Amino acid sequence: MSLTAADITDLRTALKLLDQHGELAQTDVEADPVAELCGAYRHIGAGGTVARPTRIGPAMLFNKVKGHPGARVAIGVLSSRKRAALLLGTEIDELDTLAGQATHIHPIASRCGVFSKTDVQNLISKNVPKTDIAASIFHAVAVQTVTTLSHGCELKPGILFCGGPLTFIPALRQAFINHLGLPEEDFRVPDRANLIPAWGAALHCDGSGRMKLSEFISQPPAGTAPLSATPRLPRIFPSAEAYGTWIASKAGNRMRKREMKGYSGDAYLGIDSGSTTTKIAVTDGEGNLLYHYYAPNGGDPIGTVGKGLERLAAACAEQGASLGIRGSCSTGYGEDLIRAAYSLDEGIIETIAHYLAARDIDPQVSFILDIGGQDMKAIFVDHGVLSRMEINEACSSGCGSFIETFANSLGYAVADFAAQACLAERPCDLGTRCTVFMNSKVKQVLREGATVADIAAGLSYSVVKNCLYKVLKLKKREELGDRIVVQGGTMRNDSVVRALELLTGAEVSRSDMPELMGAYGCALYARTAAKKKPAASLDSLLASASHTSRRLTCGGCENHCFITKYTFAGNHTYYSGNKCEKVFSNRGTGAAKGRNVSAEKNALLFDRPCPAGPRGRIGIPRVLNMYEDYPFWHALLSEAGFEVVLSSPSTYRSYEAGVHSVMSDNICFPAKLAHSHIYELAAKGVDRIFYPWAVYEKPEGPDTRNSYNCPVVAGYPEVVRNAIMPEVPVDSPVVTFRDAKKLRAVCRKYLTGLGVESTTVRRAIRAAFAAQEEYEQRIATLNRDALAESRAAGGVTILLAGRPYHTDPLVQHKISDMITDMGATVITEDIVRGDSTTGIADSHLVTQWSYINRILRAAHWAAAQQDVHFVQTTSFGCGPDAFLLDETRNVLQRHGKSFTLLKIDDVNNIGSLKLRVRSVIESIRFGNTARERPEPFVTTKTFTKSERRRTLLAPFFTDYVSPLVPAAFRQAGYEIVQLPESDNESAEYGLRYANNEVCYPATLVVGDLIKALDSGRYDLDETAVIITQTGGQCRATNYVALLKRAMVEAGYAQVPVISLGMGSSVNPQPGFGLNWAKFLPLALAAVLLGDCISKFSHSAAVREIRPGEAMRLREAYLEKAKEAISRNAVGELYGLVGEAARSFDAIIEEKTLPKVGIVGEIYLKFNSFAHKRVVRWLVEHGVEVVPPVLTDFFMEAFVNRSVKHRTGVQRSTVPLAMLRQIYGLLWRKMEQVNRDASAFRYFTPFHNIYEQAERGREVISLSAQFGEGWLLPAEIVTFARTGVNNVVSLQPFGCIANHIVSKGVEKRIKTLYPQMHLLSLDFDSGVSDVNVTNRLMLLTDNIR
Repeated sequence: MSLTAADITDLRTALKLLDQHGELAQTDVEADPVAELCGAYRHIGAGGTVARPTRIGPAMLFNKVKGHPGARVAIGVLSSRKRAALLLGTEIDELDTLAGQATHIHPIASRCGVFSKTDVQNLISKNVPKTDIAASIFHAVAVQTVTTLSHGCELKPGILFCGGPLTFIPALRQAFINHLGLPEEDFRVPDRANLIPAWGAALHCDGSGRMKLSEFISQPPAGTAPLSATPRLPRIFPSAEAYGTWIASKAGNRMRKREMKGYSGDAYLGIDSGSTTTKIAVTDGEGNLLYHYYAPNGGDPIGTVGKGLERLAAACAEQGASLGIRGSCSTGYGEDLIRAAYSLDEGIIETIAHYLAARDIDPQVSFILDIGGQDMKAIFVDHGVLSRMEINEACSSGCGSFIETFANSLGYAVADFAAQACLAERPCDLGTRCTVFMNSKVKQVLREGATVADIAAGLSYSVVKNCLYKVLKLKKREELGDRIVVQGGTMRNDSVVRALELLTGAEVSRSDMPELMGAYGCALYARTAAKKKPAASLDSLLASASHTSRRLTCGGCENHCFITKYTFAGNHTYYSGNKCEKVFSNRGTGAAKGRNVSAEKNALLFDRPCPAGPRGRIGIPRVLNMYEDYPFWHALLSEAGFEVVLSSPSTYRSYEAGVHSVMSDNICFPAKLAHSHIYELAAKGVDRIFYPWAVYEKPEGPDTRNSYNCPVVAGYPEVVRNAIMPEVPVDSPVVTFRDAKKLRAVCRKYLTGLGVESTTVRRAIRAAFAAQEEYEQRIATLNRDALAESRAAGGVTILLAGRPYHTDPLVQHKISDMITDMGATVITEDIVRGDSTTGIADSHLVTQWSYINRILRAAHWAAAQQDVHFVQTTSFGCGPDAFLLDETRNVLQRHGKSFTLLKIDDVNNIGSLKLRVRSVIESIRFGNTARERPEPFVTTKTFTKSERRRTLLAPFFTDYVSPLVPAAFRQAGYEIVQLPESDNESAEYGLRYANNEVCYPATLVVGDLIKALDSGRYDLDETAVIITQTGGQCRATNYVALLKRAMVEAGYAQVPVISLGMGSSVNPQPGFGLNWAKFLPLALAAVLLGDCISKFSHSAAVREIRPGEAMRLREAYLEKAKEAISRNAVGELYGLVGEAARSFDAIIEEKTLPKVGIVGEIYLKFNSFAHKRVVRWLVEHGVEVVPPVLTDFFMEAFVNRSVKHRTGVQRSTVPLAMLRQIYGLLWRKMEQVNRDASAFRYFTPFHNIYEQAERGREVISLSAQFGEGWLLPAEIVTFARTGVNNVVSLQPFGCIANHIVSKGVEKRIKTLYPQMHLLSLDFDSGVSDVNVTNRLMLLTDNIR
C-alpha cells in the first residue's frame, strides 16, 4: 500500500510507512522491556543493530520481547527521520561535533526559530565558519528557552537536564551550562534522561485497565478533540487535466537562449549569491543565455560560486567555446563578498536586478513579485518607471525556506511536496502566521485526517496571503496592473503561482527559469555598465578568489563585532561581519560618508557631566523614555545635589545576562533591554534607582489629541521592579510632561521626600526645564543644519524616523551608520519639533501617543519634500506602530513616495536591513520621484443629524449583553442590527482590510463589519456602523481609525462610522448622541442582569441534572430581559435577578468541583469565538468556570479618576467626594443584586470596586489604567483570597497592556500567593487549537 506521513494514525501504519521508506530495521535480538528497551533508543545504530551509534538511525522493530511471546515492540518511530541541520548541510550529530570546535559565539536572534534562521543565513553569507554558527545556534536555543520558561524566576541548582535534545546533543547541553553559569555539581544528566517524561507518565498510571501489549497496539488511538475543525480552501487545480492545461499556458514564457557550442566572443557574467542558493547566468552581447548554474550555498558562498565557474570552464572546454568576460556583476546577500573574491566589475541591489530581468522579458511589466529563500520583494512599475517597492519586514517567514522547512519536516523533497499541492482535494487553511506558529496548525490538521497534499496546498495559500495581506497590504487587485511577472526559486512551485492567481483573480507570467532572474538581471546590468577594458578570462576570475582569512575583534564601539579579514590573490582585502565601516571599511579611504544626526543625537542626549554629589548616588537606566527625558531628570537630580549614575550603553552580552527576568517573551526588544540596565545599576552600588512612570510626554502640537506614552514605556518600571526585585529601591513617581505645573508639583514632592530643602528644589526644577528645552531646540537645529548641508552638496537625505530609544545603537543595529556609509545624510524625526506649519489632520489616526504623533508629522513633512526620503524603524511587536504604519504608508503614497519600513529586534541580520535601505537609494536612480500634487485624503462620511435615519450595524461582543443591545438603543431612538458572532470568514476579512499586526479583537471587529457591508443585505445609503470606544493609552482607542481606513479601502466611504463612549468622542459625529442621564439606569440594570445570568449559567452548566437546562434558562431570561428593556422597565430587570437565581438553583445538584477563574482583555474574555470557546471546553470537562463580569470594567472608572487626581496626572472635573457618593448609590444597587442573586446557592457576589483597587495595589500601581489596567491583577488577587486558585488569562497575541498588567505581574502574584496557578493564553487568527487544548489539559490535569 502507498502511505504518507498523514496516514499515520496508529503504530501499525507508522511501521508500514517507515518500512516503505527504508527507515525501519528489524532484529531478532530479544528485548528486555525493563532493562534493554528503555535504553534502546540511544543504542540504535545506522545498520539496525543494538550498538553504540554514530548517528540516530532508523526505527527498530524488536521481533522478540522477553516475557511476552508473540509480541513485537517498535522503538524510535517518532524520531526516525533524519533531522538534518539543513542550512549547514549537516546531520545533527555533526552539528554537535562542529559546535565543540567553535571559537566565537555570534549573536543570533532568540525570539523564534525563523528569526534565528534569518541570522544564520546572514552568517553563512559572510562565510563564518560552520563551527561558530553551530555553537551560536545552540547558544540562541539556550537563551530563548530560559527567557520563555523562567518568567522572571532565577534558575537555581539543582537542575535536571532531560528530554531527547539535551540527552543526545552534548553541545546543546553545554550551551545551557555556559549560559546559566553552572558548575558541575549544580546539574545532573541522569542515565536515559530522554525517557524521563515517559517514565513520569508511567508512574502516573494507577494500575487500572491492565491489558496485553498486543491489545494495546490493536486498540484505536485515543485523543482529545480539537476546539474546532480547521477550515478548508478551494482546490489549487480542479483536476489533473486543468493542471496540464495551465502548465501548457505558461510554456510560452521561455528565456532567450543560445547554444554555447563553438561560441567565441564577449560574455557577461551575473551572480546572485542569495541567502540559501547561488545562481549564475552568462549571456552574450544580445542578452541570450549561454550558461546557467543553480546550487545551494552549503555554508560556503565563495566555494559555491567557484564550483559554478569551474563547471562553466569545463563546459566551454567540452563545447569548444571561448568566453571573454567583458562585464561582471553580483547581487544578493553575498554581493559584496563575491564581488571582492572574484574581482567583479559591479554590484547591484537585488530589487534592481529583478526589475531589469523582468523588464527585459516583458517591457510593459506593471508588477514584479520575487519570492526567494529569505526575502520577498514586490516591485511596482508605472509606465516603465519603478514607482514603489515593498520588501518583507522582519524575517524569512513566508518565503521559500518556509515551504522547505515544512517539506523536510514531513519527509519530502521540496519538488515532491510542491507537486502534491497541485492536486490536493481539500487544502487546509493554515493562516498567515509564521513557521513557528504554523507547526502546531500542521499537527492539528494531521490529527483531523489531512493529507500531506492538503497541507502543502494550504502552505502555498499561506505564502501568497502573507505576501498580499502582510507585505503588500493589498486591498484591490487593480493595484498590481495588468502585466504581472513572478520570479524567484519559490515561483517554480506551481501551486504558489496558481494560488496567487486564485487570490488576486489575475493571470501572471513566469519564465521557465524564475529562480535565475536575479543573476540574469545582473548579467544585463553588467552589459550596460561594461567599461572599455580587456575582457577577463575564467581562469583569472577563479584564481582571484584564492584567499586566506583571519579572525579579528573590532574595538570601535560596545558591539565588539567579530570580523573576518579575507586576503585575496592580488593582496586586496575584504572585511566581513562589521555592522558599520567606522574601523574596518571595504569602501576605501576616499569614500564619501554622509552626516549622521542619529549618532549626534545620542551624544547630545547622554554626554553630560555627572559629578559626585553630597546627597548620594541615584542611578538612571538608559532605557525607553529616558531617550526623551534624560536631560530633564539629569539636571533635576544633579542640581539637587545627587550624583547621577547613568547605566552603560546597551550590549548584547549584558542583554543576555538579564533576559531571564523578562516576563513576556513577545514584548519589544527595547523593553527587554531594560532588565540588564537595572541589574547593572544595582551592581554599581547606587543608593536608589530613579525610573519614573511617565504617563504623558510633552504635546507635539495643538493639532494632536493627546500625548500619552504607550503602556510599555509608561508601565515598565513596575515590571522590572516586580520581575527583578532589586535590593536597591526603585523610585517610580507618576509624572506628566503634558502639564508643567503638575510636573513641578511631582518633582517638588519627590525631592522633598529625599530631604532636599525648598530653595534647592526650586533651583533644580528650573534647571531641569531649561535643560530639556535646550536639548529639544538643539536637536531640531542639528537636523535643519544637516539638511541644509546635504542640499547644498546635492546629496541624498534619509529621514530615519522611529522612537527616541531607537537611537540606542544596539536596538538600531547601527542602521544610521550603515546609511551614511552609503554616502547619504541621516536626519531624524526631531526635525519637526516645534514645526507649526506641517499639519497632520489628513489622517485616520487618533493622535493619542506622543512619539507616534511626532513620527506622523515627520512623515507628512518628508512627503512634501522632493529631496528627502522617509525610512521608518519599528520594533518587532510594537503595538502602536500597527496603527501608525498604514497611516505613514498612505501619506507617502499619496505624495507618490515609497515607504520603507525596517523592522528591528534582537535579530542581528543587518544584511536584510541593508537590502531595504539600498533599495531606497538605488530606486532614486531609476525614476522614483514624488508627485507635484498629492492625491486627496479620503475618509468615511460624517454621521450628521440628517443621517439619524440610518440603521446601525454593531459587531457581536458577548452572549450576555449583545442580544440586549438593539432593544436598549431603540429606547434612545436608534435602530441597531446586532450582527452574528464572528467566524473564520470574519477573520479573513479582518486580515485583508486591517494591518495584520493589530490585536485580534480589532481584526474581528473590522472583519465582521466589512463582511456585513459586503454581503449585499444592507442599503449602503441607509446604513452606518457603530463600535464601542475607549480612550487612554491602549490601542483600542484607534479601533475607529482602523475601521474607517478599512471601509475606505473596501469601497464603503459613503457609510458613516460611529464610536460609542462615555467621554468626548474621538470621532466627528454631530448627529449621534445619547441622553446618558436617562440611558444609564437602563444600561446598568441590563449589564448587572447579564452578569448575573452569566454567573448562574456557568455554575449551573456543570451541575445541571438534565443536560441543556442551563442553556435553556439562559436563553429564556435573556428574552425576558429584552422584553423588559423594550418597555424601559428598569425595576423589572432588577426583579428578574432573583427570579433567575431561583430558576437556575432548581435545575442543579449539589456538587463540589474544581474552579477556574477567567480574566483577560475585555473582548477576548467575553467573546467565545475569539477565545476558541475555551470556557465551553472547561465546562465540558467538568470545571466550574468563574466568569468575568462587565460591571467591574465600568466601575473601574471611579477609581481611575481618583488616582489621576491624587497623583497629579489629571485634575478630576468632578470632586472626589462626589465621585464616592455617586458610586455609593450604585453600590447599594449592586448590594441588592447580591442579596437577590444569592438565591442561587453557588452565586459569587459582586465586589466593591474600591476594595478591588486595594487588592490590585498589592501587585501594581493604580496608575496602570490601560487595557483592563489594575483591575486584571486585582481580580486575580480576589480569586486568590476567595479560594479560586486556578486562573486563565485570555489575551490577544502581542497585547501591549497585557505585557504590564497580566504577564508583567505574574511573578509578584505568585510570590504573594504561591498557591496560584496562572495560565496565559494568547489568541489571534492563526493560533492552533492543538496548542490551546494541550495547555488547558495541563491545567486541568494539575488541578485534579
